Amino acid sequence: MMTRVLLTGGAGFIGSHVAEALLSRGDRVVVLDNFDEFYDPAIKRRNIAALLPRAEFSLIEGDIRDRALVSATYREHGVDAVIHLAAKAGVRPSLSNPATYAEVNVLGTTILLEEAHRAGVGRFVFASSSSVYGQRSDPPFRETDRVDLPISPYAATKKAGELVCHTFHHAMGMDVTCLRFFTVYGPRQRPEMAIHRFCRLMRAGSPIVLFGDGRSARDYTFVEDIVDGTLRALDRVRGYHIYNLGGAGVTTLSRLIEVLAGALGVDPVISRQPMQPGDVLLTSASVDLAARELGFVPRVAIEEGVARFVDWLSE
Repeated sequence: MMTRVLLTGGAGFIGSHVAEALLSRGDRVVVLDNFDEFYDPAIKRRNIAALLPRAEFSLIEGDIRDRALVSATYREHGVDAVIHLAAKAGVRPSLSNPATYAEVNVLGTTILLEEAHRAGVGRFVFASSSSVYGQRSDPPFRETDRVDLPISPYAATKKAGELVCHTFHHAMGMDVTCLRFFTVYGPRQRPEMAIHRFCRLMRAGSPIVLFGDGRSARDYTFVEDIVDGTLRALDRVRGYHIYNLGGAGVTTLSRLIEVLAGALGVDPVISRQPMQPGDVLLTSASVDLAARELGFVPRVAIEEGVARFVDWLSE
């Protein structure tokens, strides 16, 4: 059955892949994106250029904080469900501009939920983040773990978003699922993110900056797996749930650089710097709950995912 989906942030890295997947299975997609200048808006426009001519695709340029626009979008497009990806992104940038992060990520999410409730929208999927787990050394991270000690404003806004979602479920009866994404990478990855930035620098023969001793580790998750988990969640939104979407494996920063160098066929030049404020030493997802309740199984290992990313970058 066709679903009319409001996809916020749908011109971005993850959002454009989600939009393609929704269209491929026969859904209608309304993208709401403000083309924020956190990175070049032209990149985001390229992400969705091939989708614009499609009758099942609509683009609305605007901000999730614009209540009138959000209300009109729900009403005029007959939205059945929401996938809310739009956010001010990035841990380190949030340290220098925490108020804007709170305004966009918390107020914007609240407006989307409130207007969805008023419009009778039945399903809401919220993109949260592994950053809510804070500074941890006891993997794997589970959805039942305490997450009340974020170490960056970005992480705090994502935790706040989960709480607002729960409030709308409890008080208004909305069906909401929160997805904690773990370090997503792949084609169209934002240019400031580590894998993309490292690849560009290494291909140019320039030094890459390695913060810390290389032992920090991440659960890198290929975008194709994230899209699969997101659509599975959309189809199963009932009550209130939180799921980890991760790659079910951990890669150290040193190992990541080795994999990237091998895929590029280069010898990396490394500049070592101290760890940065807001950075965590480890992320590690337990995906047992998502596997059991959503049928989610990550399939793309880091070596394959990096090779596919390098191929895309070369094109």
